[in-house]
Amino acid sequence: MKKNKNLILIIASIAILVGIVSFAATMDKKGEKNNISESSSGVLSAKENSYNFGKISIANGNISYRFKIENSGSESVIINKVYTSCMCTTASIINESGKNLGVFGMPGHGDLAKANIEVKSNESMIVEAVFDPAAHGPEGTGKIKRLIYLETNSQTNPKLQLAIEAEVTR
Repeated sequence: MKKNKNLILIIASIAILVGIVSFAATMDKKGEKNNISESSSGVLSAKENSYNFGKISIANGNISYRFKIENSGSESVIINKVYTSCMCTTASIINESGKNLGVFGMPGHGDLAKANIEVKSNESMIVEAVFDPAAHGPEGTGKIKRLIYLETNSQTNPKLQLAIEAEVTR
């Protein structure tokens, strides 16, 4: 009989702990209820998914291109991670008011991929891709294609891929 009471107390304690942890996970940093679900019916997309700079000189420094992304769904989308395919490329997320929400690069090269950026329904943002043609040294000439990845909580399009291309010359 004593073993049954102890078992019931242990199970009840675990259930309470799980409830507290679940509730805390739905709160934001200010202690307010967060209405964004783990997955979203929102859809994050780009008007264009790639851009070709054409011929560029290795000596002329960094080049950049701004992709416009938009959430066309009825729910907010969270951009969980942003990262690039090469250390020579970075990506910045810029909101509608012009605030830079982070600079992201290739995983493993000191850049954190975690973004946690909310894109509300019908809101747009800019993804600025910056390519350094000299990053690979004087032998880094020829055709290049670099990718930027945005991982989201969208059920429809959980990973958005953007690309930049160029032919690097001396």
